[in-house]
Order: sequence, then structure tokens, then C-alpha cells
Amino acid sequence: MTDSRHLTLVGAGLAGPLLATLLARSGWTVDLFERRGDPRVHGYAGGRSINLALAERGLDALRTAGVDADVLKQAVMMRGRMVHFADGREQLQRYGRDDSEVIWSISRGDLNIVLLNAAEAAGVRLHFDRRLERVDFDAGIAHFVGEREDIAHRFHALIGCDGAGSSLRAAMQQATDLGERIEIMPHGYKELEIPPGFDGGFRMEPNALHIWPRGDYMSIALPNDERTFTVTLFLPNTGPTSFETIRSGLDAQALYARDFADALPLIPNLVHDYEANPTGMLATLYLDRWHLDGRAVLLGDAAHAMVPFHGQGMNCAFEDCVALASHLARAPDGAEPDTATAFAAFEAERKPNAAAIQQMALENYREMSDRVDDADFLLQRALERKLAERHPGVFVPRYAMVSFMRIPYATAFERGRIQRALLVEATAGRDSLDDVDWGVLDAEVRARLTPLDAG
Repeated sequence: MTDSRHLTLVGAGLAGPLLATLLARSGWTVDLFERRGDPRVHGYAGGRSINLALAERGLDALRTAGVDADVLKQAVMMRGRMVHFADGREQLQRYGRDDSEVIWSISRGDLNIVLLNAAEAAGVRLHFDRRLERVDFDAGIAHFVGEREDIAHRFHALIGCDGAGSSLRAAMQQATDLGERIEIMPHGYKELEIPPGFDGGFRMEPNALHIWPRGDYMSIALPNDERTFTVTLFLPNTGPTSFETIRSGLDAQALYARDFADALPLIPNLVHDYEANPTGMLATLYLDRWHLDGRAVLLGDAAHAMVPFHGQGMNCAFEDCVALASHLARAPDGAEPDTATAFAAFEAERKPNAAAIQQMALENYREMSDRVDDADFLLQRALERKLAERHPGVFVPRYAMVSFMRIPYATAFERGRIQRALLVEATAGRDSLDDVDWGVLDAEVRARLTPLDAG
């Protein structure tokens, strides 16, 4: 017989230790299993290392866990996109109105260590080098494989925080059909690095996400607190300029000389990094079901992995953690926790929102790679800012709703669709805003949009 106030979490990357901290502080006994070693001892050995963009949703979860200050000490503020045009010009496109609306670049490894320390301090039992091998859901036993040993761990309920390649999801699939679908994007990515300058400082503007949009492909760079930039090259998998044709480090160097000329001198180890670093895959994971009655539930990338082009994967996962902890806390005092009810309510709340941000992330690739230097897009951006000033709390840019507010993603997606239509209609055939009929446009905004409940 297992303790009904005991939960077993699988995966100690980011969402796992955050959720474990929230649960432990709410009175749960928590075991957290991780297949890799302890990064605080052995160094970080994660998979993807694309820098993470921390926005308000994620920050709110970190505040709830009491670790936001420790995280922000190691983060670098990004005010907006620094667009590097093909002709050599640069333009900062702010994310928000001012420095109260920014996002933060944070290293995955640094964040992982802060969250593990918080979980341990909250009383979570951490188990490293323990890979989930199989689950007997009927017997309530999860088998974790360590050093030449099979640990039979009795559980009350399992929570999968173990990423896109989730072992718990695979075990659940053997017990019931989760309706899993994976859509692989026809693009991949390769990571490079810009080191600090000779003076030890940043070699570009540090408080921005740098982007070189070139149509169907692009390069981006995010700042790190070590005064480096993590550079990510996104290319189609096939085609004239693709991973099929850019095979060697010298090919990549020639590509940067041709299309990202101002970045090339900043990446001295480009040839080596291109050949040494793996080519990453980009995919979206959809599930029809996230839970198995009260015995198991998935969250974060294990339930709804998405492409990284809105910088919301981690923020969405952290929002999942707060939501699940809240649902698990709703049992009346003295009553036995009903994990089946909590897991079902969590899925019902979060599934439509995950689907919305997955779609917005896919849409954002086109905006980043092909639109940010486009005249029509820039005119629509100018109009968007004007309408936001004229209709505060009613016309709110979609990016602001996603990154600086905590309204449901599904609400941001639907309102964004309406607002995009207004912008396209109002700028059609124009090359400036000089002759816009503001009376007519204001009436359209009021007719199509209601005041936004900031939540």
C-alpha cells in the first residue's frame, strides 16, 4: 500500500524539479528520478542547449517557487529583436512598450542547477542515474535501472516531466492509446558560439535577440551571462541552401560569408563547431490524452513538445507545473487526494492552451525568418503599436499577450487572429499610415474586440 500523499516524478530537467518543489512545499512526499547524473557534481549533460527565453509565465512560476531572484542573477535581459538585414543595416524591434516588457536569456544548465537546489531544499528525494525502464501500472511498481540494478519503486501516482522522448509516455502508451502524433518540421538546427571580445565583454549589443532573417532559413544569437552568444543556424533539411548542401564546416563558413557576413568574424570556431555539434531535429508532439486515470500524467514537452520559435516551451511547461500543483491541492482538508480528478482537470485546462502555443510557435518561424525585414510586416507593426496606444486593454499585440501576460494561450491565439486580420485589411495597398481613417478603424476595433481580462 502506497502513501496517498506521495508522488513520483520522472525527469529532473527543468519542469521536474520546479514541480517537485511546489508539491513538497504543499505537503507532498516527492521522489524525483533522473536518468542522467547530478549536474551539480558531474557538470551539465543535457540534450538541446538552445538558450531559453524566460518570459512572464515562467517568471511567475519561479516566483511561486521562490527562486526567481536566483535565476535572474544569471539571466541577460533582451529588449527585442536586433534584425540584421542583408544589406548590413541593423534595427532593434522592441518586444514591448519599454523595459518593463522584456524577456530574459538563461542557460538551460544554470537554470537546472538552481531548480535542483530548490527541490532538495524543499525536501524532495533526488535519485540520479536512474532510468525508467518499465512500469507495472496494475501493481503500482515502476522499475528504474541504475548501475547494474533494477530498482522496483512502489508509486501512488507517476508524473512525467521527462521531455519529448518521455519514457513514461512510452510506458503509458503500452497501457492505453494516448493518440500520439509527431509532426517533424522540414528544418533542423546547428549550434555555434560567439566568444567574448578581447576585453572580456560582449561582441554585439547584449540586450537583444539577434536575428539574421533570410527567407526560408535564418541565424539567431542569444546572449549569455558569460559574455558569449549562443548562435543557432536554422536550415531546411533539403533544398538549395540546406543541411543537404551545407555539409562541412567550410560549407557553413561560405554560407555565413555570403548571407551572414557581419556575423562571420564573430564566430572564430565556426568550422569546428559546425562539424562537432549535432544537427538538431524540430518537431511538434500532439497527444489525445495526457493521463492514465489517477496513476500517471504527463506535462511539459512530454505532453506537448513544440518548436522553439516563440520561446515558450519552457514557459508553458512551468505554467503546467503551477496548474497541476494547484489541481492537486484542491482536495478538502483531511480528505484523500484524488489524483484522477486532479489529472483530468489539469488536462482539460491545459490541453487547449498547449495546442494554441504550439500553433503560434510554428507560425513564428515564418515571421522570424521571412517577415521581420519585410516592408508590409514593418508597416503592420507600426499600426499595431498605434492601435495598442489608442485602445489600451483592448488591442493588445499578440506577442505581449503571450510573453508579458498570463491570459490563456488560447485566448491570445484567438484575439491575435482577429487583430492580424484588422492589420492586414487596414494596411492593404498602403506604404504608410498617413491617410488611415482612424475613425473607421477605431470603430472596427471596438466592434471586433472586447476589453481584455488580464487574468
